[in-house]
Amino acid sequence: MTASGSPVATDVAAVPHLDVDPFAMSFFADPYPTHELLREAGPVVYLDKWSVYGVARYAEVHAVLNDPATFCSSRGVGLSDFKKETPWRPPSLILEADPPAHTRTRAVLSKVLSPTVMKQVRDRFAAAAEVRVDALLEKRSFDAIADLAEAYPLSIFPDALGLKPEGREHLIPYASVVFNAFGPPNQLRQEAIERSAPHQAYVAEQCQRENLAPGGFGACIHDRVDDGEITATEAPLLVRSLLSAGLDTTVNGIGAAVYCLARFPDQWQRLREDLSLARGAFEEAVRFESPVQTFFRTTTREVELSGAKIGEGEKVLMFLAAANRDPRRWDKPDSYDITRRTSGHVGFGSGIHMCVGQLVARLEGEVMLTALARRIAKIEIAGEPKRRFNNTLRGLDSLPVTITPA
Repeated sequence: MTASGSPVATDVAAVPHLDVDPFAMSFFADPYPTHELLREAGPVVYLDKWSVYGVARYAEVHAVLNDPATFCSSRGVGLSDFKKETPWRPPSLILEADPPAHTRTRAVLSKVLSPTVMKQVRDRFAAAAEVRVDALLEKRSFDAIADLAEAYPLSIFPDALGLKPEGREHLIPYASVVFNAFGPPNQLRQEAIERSAPHQAYVAEQCQRENLAPGGFGACIHDRVDDGEITATEAPLLVRSLLSAGLDTTVNGIGAAVYCLARFPDQWQRLREDLSLARGAFEEAVRFESPVQTFFRTTTREVELSGAKIGEGEKVLMFLAAANRDPRRWDKPDSYDITRRTSGHVGFGSGIHMCVGQLVARLEGEVMLTALARRIAKIEIAGEPKRRFNNTLRGLDSLPVTITPA
């Protein structure tokens, strides 16, 4: 419906059609030229390859994210439409839910991961960052993904969650499966789901109340069952949401920040001269590299978006990464500037579905970059970085670096 209430005739022909596959390996290797093509083609485009609408400009991506009643998540935030096909796993009560159900479960996680809770764990997270930097200074040359971006969150977050020590090697592969599954039925998705059984089994078991240490984030979620805020069936699914939301965003965010600071030594110097810029350096890396590249929504009614008429039940693909470099919104969008005012970037989403792990990611990113900048004079790339291909995430598989102590 239009604002006046009259019905809208869907007109696929009226929007620019593009022969672009945003889930192809060639696209993942270098998405930027295609992002520009998508933004310049129009505010709303149609991607024939997967029969979906696409939005790549900041204004439209922001509008879709902030209108959950029209662009819903409960029909899946990937290409598959849960109204028409069975989800590959029980849907997330956070990511794949709409109000009012979403409002209730989200409130629980917001309490468990509140700014107050982050203040309480801050010293512990900062101390773990110092321990990690000690280990890196002994090595001097290392892989900034395995030894830093992954090793640091894995050394602190599973403990904070209350997970048992055994089996944690499943955590990163599990998150990778979840994000690959949002894509189309391509090789990445098929292989991820085929390999997912042991990771899924581990996660399902660890999310049960009896397996979580008292006092951790996981136990705090289960405590809400006793207060009547959630049911005993919902609690493990909410812990599961935390497992994927609290780890992959952080790993890819820290990896992106180190990659940026190694490539732009002037920004590294700036950070070393003013450690209060650590939070900004992390935030700008999330805008600049956009660890989460895309998400889908499904229209709940006929709608007009920036002059384009979209029917009910259509998938709309939001290019978060393209929006984060839209020159209509950002000055010099393709430069990494740690003093930039990044507020409003959509690297963690926007609106009611904004990344539930964002406060954890921001805290870990800030204390890690502070610890690095305080004690390291130079970070130099010492070999060819390798990409890790994923239908939704953008990150590195390997980033060989050499550091010089301060």
